[in-house]
Amino acid sequence: MASNLPAEVSTLEPHVPFRATSAYKHHTWAKTYWSNPELYIRPESLEEIQKVVTLARRCRRRLVLVGCGHSPSDLTCTSSWLVNLDNFNKILNVDTNNKTMTVEGGIRLHAINTRAKEHGLTIPNLGSIDEQSIVGAVATATHGSSMYHGLLSQAIRSLRIVLANGRAVRCSATQSPDLFRAALVSLGALGIIVEVEFEMVPAGNIEWIQTLQPLSYVVDNWSTTLWTSAEFTRVWWMPYMKRAIVWRADKTDDPIRAPKSSWYGGSIGFHTYHNLLWLSNYVPWILPTVEWFVFGMQYGFSTGSYNSGVEEQRTGLLMDCLYSQFVNEWALPISKGPEAIERLGAWINGDESKARIPFSSKGLWVHCPIEVRISDTSRPATYNASQPRPFLDNTCATEPTLYLNATLYRPYLQDPPCHKRYYEAFEWLMQDMGGKPHWAKNFAFTTREQIEGMFGDNLESWRRVRDSVDPEGLFVGDWLRRTVLPALKEEGGKAERLPLEEMEVDTKRNNKRNGGLLWFGQQQLKTAFRGSATDGAGDEKVPPSASSEESFDVMHEAEAETSTLLRSMESDDDEATVIAARLCAHLVLSL
Repeated sequence: MASNLPAEVSTLEPHVPFRATSAYKHHTWAKTYWSNPELYIRPESLEEIQKVVTLARRCRRRLVLVGCGHSPSDLTCTSSWLVNLDNFNKILNVDTNNKTMTVEGGIRLHAINTRAKEHGLTIPNLGSIDEQSIVGAVATATHGSSMYHGLLSQAIRSLRIVLANGRAVRCSATQSPDLFRAALVSLGALGIIVEVEFEMVPAGNIEWIQTLQPLSYVVDNWSTTLWTSAEFTRVWWMPYMKRAIVWRADKTDDPIRAPKSSWYGGSIGFHTYHNLLWLSNYVPWILPTVEWFVFGMQYGFSTGSYNSGVEEQRTGLLMDCLYSQFVNEWALPISKGPEAIERLGAWINGDESKARIPFSSKGLWVHCPIEVRISDTSRPATYNASQPRPFLDNTCATEPTLYLNATLYRPYLQDPPCHKRYYEAFEWLMQDMGGKPHWAKNFAFTTREQIEGMFGDNLESWRRVRDSVDPEGLFVGDWLRRTVLPALKEEGGKAERLPLEEMEVDTKRNNKRNGGLLWFGQQQLKTAFRGSATDGAGDEKVPPSASSEESFDVMHEAEAETSTLLRSMESDDDEATVIAARLCAHLVLSL
């Protein structure tokens, strides 16, 4: 624990709570990764968030933001300070005329839709779940499956973000547009997004129909009606059966109508499938039979079998993720879809000459289905035509985007034996098809250099913005460094490790009951606030340095004082007020 923390807490705005606990164990939703943060912090107001940021900077601690932890990667792992905004979740404004809602950053998607329903509104599109916080969903380029919608971030009009200096700033397409483009897919590396203005659509019902089809139906209709005959479309592909479930949904005025009961929607099917997956870890060759049995029981054994229902849009777009899982999902040009499916299917079924993938599939058996979804950011969305593209947008700019999602379940938290070889081959094929990874998923066989080649100047622009708002790396960890930040000198690059950056120092296999990997991090601190910070491993002080940080914090304190004096007239959009505040800050410093 930082030795100066008690003193800083008591002296820095003592009336503002610092809601922190220790001995908290963090894990991803799938329990793929665990970590033991030094502090777990749950602020409930903007002032508390700003205090957390200032304390972290003064105590020389990295900050990591986490919501539901649905990403199965180590993106949210830390041995430093972990911040959760679940209690910072208010609806701030509803504008029914412009169909917008302004919300605090910690609110979950389902809570937005529940409150929006009271005003006749709903989120335009959703992914498979609505448990994520609005900030977490946006930060990782979350999407649904529709030719008529893009990323969730396409519905954002403005953001407010607390930067490393503790200041909350607003950005939009016209106000600080570079910061806005960087923050729309921020990966948690710029600051803490505390406020989101989100564009909604009228609430209503959707009627969905799902049909069991041969894979040839999907391929033959790929470029004609498959993706355009309904507003929402997604496909679940069963590679061993060479079949697919085609799910389509459109808005309707019809009343709610429940579908036929689902087999593994009940407890018998749920546990039967789970136990069969567990057995397949030891007898992998039964997986084609499991696929035939389970999905026959769920969707029917005969071509043309179907189910349908009418639900509210806010719930009808969701699906059950079932069990702990690895997820490897990539975005690629939709025109490459038939070839990608043909080659991946050939590899899974042992036809390596047709697959043209330089990895053996002998003795390898995989889980299903492979999820096939789409979005379109190549033309302006009808609900927000002026939205700029995020710097880290992984979708295609010139045509619609296809997403291939290779999910592998972890029955009873045990890793399937195929996952490393399968994902290595899958990622190789996705790169060969011109794809880009989904930021929230498991892509372990793709290097920083390959990602630099995929994103080019856009990645450089994102890095430039990130460095300008967080020069010490208050929000930087190992996942970010090995994925999107420049290579360090010891890795053959030119970059130096940032003063507050946290690195991974070890991972070890967790106990069988918890499963996954236990992650350990450490900060190699280069500077210290007033000579009283620690190195992250105990109470040992690091040598003080002559840096600009102390004056930086004095300036922040002056700005905080002037913001109190000017509270009655302060406005994020009032340039004159901002200038006045800065002048007052300089006066305070000169006294």
